[in-house]
Amino acid sequence: MLKKPTDGRSSDSPPLSRTSKAGGTSFLGRLKERKIVQTVAAFAGVAWIVYEIVHWVLVAHFHLPEGILDITLVTFLGALIGIVVWFWHRGGTERPRGVKVEILVVPLIMLVTLAVDVNLALDMAGISGKTALVSLAALGLGIAWIVFKSLQWAARSQDAATDAIKELLPSEPGREKSIAVLPFKNISPEEGQEYLSDGITDEIISDLSRVRMLRVISRSSAMTYKGSTKTIPEIAKDLNVRYVLEGSVRKAGTNLRIAAQLIEAGSDTHLWAEKFVGSLADVFDIQEKVSRAIVIALEHKLAPDEEKTITDRPIQNLRAYECYLMARRDMYQCSEESMERALQSLTHALEIYGESALLYAAMGLVHLQLYNTGFRTTEETLKKAEKYLDRIIALEPESSHRFHLTGTIERSRGNLEKAIRSLKKAVDIDANDPDTLGWLGNLLSLYMGRPDLGKPHIKRLIEIDPLVAWNYYVASVYYLAKGRVDRALSMIRRAVQMDPEDRNFKFWESFYLAWSDRAGESVDRLNRIIEQDSSDRVGLLAAFLKHSLQKEKDRAVQVVGKPKRDMLWNDAEAPWLLAGGFSLLNEKAEALSWLERAVARGWANYPLFSRIDPFLANIRDEERFQKLMDRVKRQWENFEA
Repeated sequence: MLKKPTDGRSSDSPPLSRTSKAGGTSFLGRLKERKIVQTVAAFAGVAWIVYEIVHWVLVAHFHLPEGILDITLVTFLGALIGIVVWFWHRGGTERPRGVKVEILVVPLIMLVTLAVDVNLALDMAGISGKTALVSLAALGLGIAWIVFKSLQWAARSQDAATDAIKELLPSEPGREKSIAVLPFKNISPEEGQEYLSDGITDEIISDLSRVRMLRVISRSSAMTYKGSTKTIPEIAKDLNVRYVLEGSVRKAGTNLRIAAQLIEAGSDTHLWAEKFVGSLADVFDIQEKVSRAIVIALEHKLAPDEEKTITDRPIQNLRAYECYLMARRDMYQCSEESMERALQSLTHALEIYGESALLYAAMGLVHLQLYNTGFRTTEETLKKAEKYLDRIIALEPESSHRFHLTGTIERSRGNLEKAIRSLKKAVDIDANDPDTLGWLGNLLSLYMGRPDLGKPHIKRLIEIDPLVAWNYYVASVYYLAKGRVDRALSMIRRAVQMDPEDRNFKFWESFYLAWSDRAGESVDRLNRIIEQDSSDRVGLLAAFLKHSLQKEKDRAVQVVGKPKRDMLWNDAEAPWLLAGGFSLLNEKAEALSWLERAVARGWANYPLFSRIDPFLANIRDEERFQKLMDRVKRQWENFEA
């Protein structure tokens, strides 16, 4: 179910919000998505019927004052405006730095409508003057109260989100040597040379990230500033870094010129600047010179292993490396078509370059992504990933690629302790790889119930890769494992803000809302996930959770019945999620079967199962559950990362 992020892009700021490709944020798209036209039409029909009843029955037949028609009209008009505002804004993500529009505006509309109705009634009764003033005063007090409570709510939301992220980030970069390498600008006269500037940026980031004394912002976060108009100090503040490297690349024929400058962001002071001129064949040598010059400018002497990593090039061919970057972008877009494109790009890269541990690792990860997202959940898919692992072992048996791929394969097979051991070896070799840090933090926190062990990896992940949405999903499961669903919700909402099109994040937001006794909000979001696609894994889990929350047993069972059951049975997270849903439905035997399946696949989160998960409360008195927990507790207590 989980997927990793794509490399981000933005213009002026980090991608805290993006425009929906489906037109969801356009006027007509939003009208359709929120079903506003249907709602207004239905309301207008009911209002007309009621108005006619008031007119012909109360006024014409019983001779009540005609002013009651004005009161009826004003009441319906206020209600209609309130409904439109609510449906237009409902379900938007919480804004920690502001007030939700519907929370403030809808009560104001109700107050104004009530005040107008009261004054109409007073006029109809022949009362005016002081009484009307009292009505207006009451309206003013009501407005003041609503504004106060809304601001109070906003402050609490901001505090919760701030507290959650503070635990995982240093407050200031201080004396730490932290750096962001911004995307080098392509100033080539020829078109189609952007891959070159992007590739050079990526290589410099890769070099510097192997220097232990540096905290280097990852490529995926740095690339969000491509084309940005933000100032260097603003970017440094966003990324919490002390230094920023920027530069440009100019290719004309076979001639190449690279300019770079290192800036101390706090004072906006240039520490070092240089131009490198050569031919296209010299590109890797020039890139190496840039990396070395930065290290020297930061007054650091390279250790022998750091010297080797700067000298080594995983792929010494820019075209092949460009294919790799395109494949990396496509492999995490969570569609079968995008993953097919990734395989094609990697195949082309191998044809250009020949054998490469990096390319084989990417091929293996694409097959794992096809397996984990439910498109090809066969043993053959896993064996293809293992075939590429064997090729990596033959080429580079001690590389981080070997241990990272081994860890992700073992996770898919349910061998979680083996997965964690392999991922730890990968981190020992490359401590700044976001993918490895993310999976390791996720497995230790959510699967093994050891957020204390996962925290250092998640903290490092967010330090070096703060602008990637998936990393805040990982932070959310860290808080989930600690029993802090409020903070988990804050983190997943940050992920939703960063990538509003990702249905995985929206599912987890719905899940955390349900855990927070906010089932109505959860179901509202689940409905929108299901409307987009009810047949894929996220859609199935969303539909099952919705029916479980609404106690619709038959529909829930139908959603996860054959043939979908086999796919979910072999999923990494679905067995635990389905155990909770069946527990809510009072299907205790089925809930226990799914929970046993989760344990069989390596889950050992004893605190989650025995205490934290509210959905499992209904089965905790069962003897079968208690026997299972005896086994899980032993595994949890004896686990050593």
